[in-house]
Amino acid sequence: MTTALDTIWFTRCPVPTATGIAADQGWLAGEFATDGIEVRSLQDDFPGVPRETHYTHALTGLFREGGNVPALWARSRGEATRLIGLTWIEERQAVLVRAGAGVARPEQLKGLRLAVPRHRIAIDFWRAMALSGFHGALAQAGLGLGDARLVDVEAEPGGGQWEAELAALAAGEVDAVYVKGALAAEAAPRHGAEVGIDLDALPDRRARVNNGTPRPITVHQRLLDERPEVVARFLGVLLRAADWAAGHSEEVARILRAETGAGTAGVAAAYVPGASLHLDLSPERLDLLARQEHFLRGQGFLESPVDVAAWADHTPLQGVPHA
Repeated sequence: MTTALDTIWFTRCPVPTATGIAADQGWLAGEFATDGIEVRSLQDDFPGVPRETHYTHALTGLFREGGNVPALWARSRGEATRLIGLTWIEERQAVLVRAGAGVARPEQLKGLRLAVPRHRIAIDFWRAMALSGFHGALAQAGLGLGDARLVDVEAEPGGGQWEAELAALAAGEVDAVYVKGALAAEAAPRHGAEVGIDLDALPDRRARVNNGTPRPITVHQRLLDERPEVVARFLGVLLRAADWAAGHSEEVARILRAETGAGTAGVAAAYVPGASLHLDLSPERLDLLARQEHFLRGQGFLESPVDVAAWADHTPLQGVPHA
């Protein structure tokens, strides 16, 4: 017997996502309207629905497209989620240094003071991003985090993305800051910072494995068990959004400005027009996510191991006609 369902929730991070594009175009609401199912965004802040479920995924009717650090963390804590898709979108990842510092190669990070932010939140994905970013850069020179000096930088709530780390860089308290995305591209010149190491330019994409690369789409096991056709249809809308995005760069840029809160220059600097938002569960992407899981576990971010291959459920994507 089909379980009654009156509301679907979705959440996404303020980055390029098929979910964000589908929501902007009204396709998610339209897909389920005739079923009497309302589609709501967690970002709309409904009473009685805690915003922290974006990280904990404790809401059983929730689809989440966002960073892998909270998704892996929730799974490691025992939340019954399933991985149903992965995307890979380059987001201008870089190691910034003070202008004129002369740092341009990964081996030059050896012995430098690297900013590692500390946010007082349940899962500090900002800290994880910095550690993973520096790890990716150092590994290109056969080095590890132990070959540099990690400097904690306290970041106050609401202080702005990367602001605490970039202020520490400008003050000479650290020598390098990891950043990604459109807001970072806008913030760097305000603090007199320049790109030392462009992670996007490194030939080994493993250097860019981080919170958003690859980016998971997860759903609660309960929804998957009770309404598998709803999960497959939701993914079908995301695939439609990815198809549409490939041919509408100007519209995508507009949506990204709204999603990220950045201006035209920041979005243009961070994202390549026409970048694919398509999702899959390919062996390559699953392997890259498994590398991230191993790193996060080694750094103490996960309460227990997550078997990425076992976490993934290929059935919903296989149920979409053109997946």
